[in-house]
Amino acid sequence: MVTRMTPREYVAALPREGRALARAARRDPVRRVPFYPEWSLADLVAHTGGIHRWVLQILRTRAMEPVRRQPYEERDPERLLAWFEEGLADLAGELEAPDPHEPVWSFGGDQTVGFWQRRMAHETAVHRWDAQSAFGDPAPIERRLAATGIPESLAIHVVRPASGTEVGGHGESVALRCEDCPDGWTVVLLPSEVRVEEGEVPATGTVAGTCSDLWLFVMGRPARRVRVLGDARVVAHLERVIRSAPSPAF
Repeated sequence: MVTRMTPREYVAALPREGRALARAARRDPVRRVPFYPEWSLADLVAHTGGIHRWVLQILRTRAMEPVRRQPYEERDPERLLAWFEEGLADLAGELEAPDPHEPVWSFGGDQTVGFWQRRMAHETAVHRWDAQSAFGDPAPIERRLAATGIPESLAIHVVRPASGTEVGGHGESVALRCEDCPDGWTVVLLPSEVRVEEGEVPATGTVAGTCSDLWLFVMGRPARRVRVLGDARVVAHLERVIRSAPSPAF
């Protein structure tokens, strides 16, 4: 059984995660973000809000080719957070109405509105976790949201960026074992690509943890809460591949 969410559930997750990000930023906008040490929480809000406005423009124009993203330079906390919350509400409203199968440009293989419904919930949830991490108390990402984020993030953040690069694998594999849902995946490291198989197969190493912790591992966040079984060197190799991959669009 593969964990799934409906488009409505993704759209509902977006403002919930966005508001939690804003609450964290209000606590101390100048505090540094552990995963992005060059950024303050205000910078993280501007980054995430810029993504929201960019996607809003794509959706409103039903763009079928890439749209340029405009940086937001304002760092006054009150104006910045008001801008962020306005864009968050506008994006959630725009994503709520259309048919998820309606064509629109995306940087993923899925060129539909449904991609952005998923992606905006996923992107905002991870950055909410980043924001809360500045205070050492991040709440886990909701189980089903994280479970659906793992395969899509593997495809976008790992498989595609690694294609044609010097991965340096020889068929070693890492199983990703969710401990709070029935899902699992196996990542195979090859000389110049990474392959992902659904389900767990006999693997060289295993990373086990909650869906939230496994997704954060896939997104390159510190893997403090996951358990590594089998060959830890192969897991470390996969971590290096993940962290060396460039962002797909932003």
